[in-house]
Amino acid sequence: MATLAPTTRTSSIPGIAAPLPPARPARFAVLRHVGPNWYASVMGTAIVASAGAALPTEPLGLASPADIPALRAACVIVWALSALMLPLVLAARVGHWIHHRDRARAHLLDPSVAPFYGCLAMALLAVGGATLTVGRYVIGESAAVAVDAVLFTAGTLVGLTAAVAVPYLMVVRHRVRPGDASPVWLLPVVAPMVSAALGPGLIPYLPAGQWREALLLACYAMFGLSLLATLTLLPLIFGRLVTHGPLPLALTPALFLVLGPLGQSTTAVGHLARAAPHALTSAPPASPAPYISALDAFAVLYGVPVLGFALLWLALAGAMAVRAARRGMPFSMTWWAFTFPVGTCVTGAAGLAHATGLTALAWLSLALFVLLTAAWAVAWTRTVHGLVSGALPAAPPVPGPATARTK
Repeated sequence: MATLAPTTRTSSIPGIAAPLPPARPARFAVLRHVGPNWYASVMGTAIVASAGAALPTEPLGLASPADIPALRAACVIVWALSALMLPLVLAARVGHWIHHRDRARAHLLDPSVAPFYGCLAMALLAVGGATLTVGRYVIGESAAVAVDAVLFTAGTLVGLTAAVAVPYLMVVRHRVRPGDASPVWLLPVVAPMVSAALGPGLIPYLPAGQWREALLLACYAMFGLSLLATLTLLPLIFGRLVTHGPLPLALTPALFLVLGPLGQSTTAVGHLARAAPHALTSAPPASPAPYISALDAFAVLYGVPVLGFALLWLALAGAMAVRAARRGMPFSMTWWAFTFPVGTCVTGAAGLAHATGLTALAWLSLALFVLLTAAWAVAWTRTVHGLVSGALPAAPPVPGPATARTK
């Protein structure tokens, strides 16, 4: 019985039968599967620091977070970690585009991956906001303001670009069906909401008058942009769940992404209301008091109902996650969806607690913060283990079919 000899590469020059060395592996092959979803790990880490610094401890009779040494130190450590992760992920993504352009272009044409480009903007914004609120204790206020200004400007420009470019691609290049609707679609349109929530932190550092008022109103415009876009997508997402059943197990954590625009919009209206006196008292109209009081009222009247819906969705998404875990939900980078969206609910509840002085809201924000830190610890530990073991980065598994709703 004849046997086949192993295939070898030989020289193409006539008369020379010497084998050539085996083909070299592609350079930087490890970067081939580092997609834009990796920015979620930066977002999810930075939000822990920002949420910890925003906790409303005063209504509970405790010192402010800045006066609690252990909490302040923990927030600083997590902020420093996010500040280190940001350039590392940025460098990996640049390497991905340089050495694996075919894969990068394929990501843009994939409706399940392209929305993650919104995560780049949110990673820049989240680290910038955490630098201003937490990093200032390490690098000083002036340096923190400068870093936040640069990251806020870059993140806002990238976010606004993604909010237009990704939906454009979905309309003219992507081919999606009603059953393909996913919470991931929210990522590019929620990025401007993050700008709306973090922009008010820079208002006191701008020249009084037109500059402050312009940033305030720009943030309100981005709030409206993101909110209305979210309202057009949420019915598609919920309708897909009702008509097509649960998401595939590996994608179940993406349900938590719906919390992002809900918690972030609640945070935004609270931050904008608190920044309004700095922006309006030195600009027309001559008597800004009615506007300031109206914005304060809007922050509560909008924030409380939206936070209530966020808690409803948190319960629904949590139940779906427990169901998926019992059926063997594998670890993947989608687990980072458990972090940033929950963090926005922490800051939203904290803002309402500050505005109303209600102790129940303070306890709610603390409970959500405990959930956030637990989710972050799990996602961080599993990600580090995946990097060390070589399981990450790797080609993500193809999602299986949606699980039967009757089981």
